[in-house]
Formats: sequence, C-alpha cells, structure tokens
Amino acid sequence: MNSTTTVPSVNPNPETAIAQPLIPSPTGVPGLQTVDPASLHQHLSQGTVVLVDVREAGEHRGENIPQACCCPLSSLEPSQLPPVADHQTLVLHCHSGMRSTKAAEKLLAAGYSSVIHLEGGLNGWKAAGLPTQVDATAPISMMRQVQIVAGSLVVTGTLLGTFVAPGFLILSGFVGAGLVFAGVSNTCAMAALLSKLPYNRAA
Repeated sequence: MNSTTTVPSVNPNPETAIAQPLIPSPTGVPGLQTVDPASLHQHLSQGTVVLVDVREAGEHRGENIPQACCCPLSSLEPSQLPPVADHQTLVLHCHSGMRSTKAAEKLLAAGYSSVIHLEGGLNGWKAAGLPTQVDATAPISMMRQVQIVAGSLVVTGTLLGTFVAPGFLILSGFVGAGLVFAGVSNTCAMAALLSKLPYNRAA
C-alpha cells in the first residue's frame, strides 16, 4: 500500500472507535475500508482486533486464520457478531474479498458507519506468508466445489448433447452463462446453494 489514512473502526458507537491504518477498498463500496495482512497480523497479536470469517463453517474448519471466529455470510446478522471491546476493531475476511464485501454491505445497510475487511482475504493472508490452521478432514473450499460441480455439468451436457440429443447442450450453455453472470455481478448462485448443504454448514 502506498498511502494510508486513519479512519474509525466499525464499532457502532464512534466514541469507542480506535484508529487503524487503512485504505479505501477498491470495490468502490462507500464506507468499506481495507487493511493489509501484515497490519492485521500485528493488531491480532496485540489483541486490538476481532476477526470474523464470513465463509461457511466447513470452509472455516478446513483452513482458517488463528483467532478468527466464523459468522457465515449466508446467515449473517449484525446482532450475531461477536462482542467488540472499546479498544478493539471488527475486521471481516473471506477467501478472496468477495464475500466479505457482501457482508460489509449488510453491515453498512444495518447502520454501521464504516466496515473494515482484509485485503485479498485468506488468499492475501497466505500470500504474505502468514500462518493458518488447517484441518485435512474438513470439506474442500467453496471455490473448488463450484468448479467441480460446474465442470461436471458442462461435461455432462456436452456428452449427452453429442451422443443422446442436441437439446442437452442447453445445459452446458446455461452453466457457462451462469459463470459469466457470476463474474460480472460478483455473486454466485451455485455457491449460495452449495453453502446450504449440511457438510458445508457443520462447524
């Protein structure tokens, strides 16, 4: 980061806010601020941050940032967030920053004046060489689940369309269009559906 600015924390009460080195998020969402992995790591070690992982519980169990608690975006309610002391700041994170942006929009709509999320999410944290906790028995990441399901549907539609009836090619086209829409809209209906599966919701 080339420049920083001091903004208040996301604590609802501005009188209890503390200063953090932040930059405006490149998402363009008003009120959303970004903290880099190194700064977040420092504040976690000092106990001045409450870190919330908005990925699904299964993803969190598979790999997580030490000290992060899990509040999945699919069921996120401001009233269910962990308590934040006067000397602490709430920071959100997900896998890459997409879902934490969505979670931030929820909090901003609920009345938060500003929200902070981790730059690059878990990917950015690991790219900075910072530690994670891994559980090899947990479900695979949501991104990989989407890739597997979408790829399987495309292959199935192509094979059925080639060897059974051309109409099955519509399936492949539908999945492809859905992936394009997900990229353009920054949302993913397939991921939302997969997040409802029991193994993804298990703590």
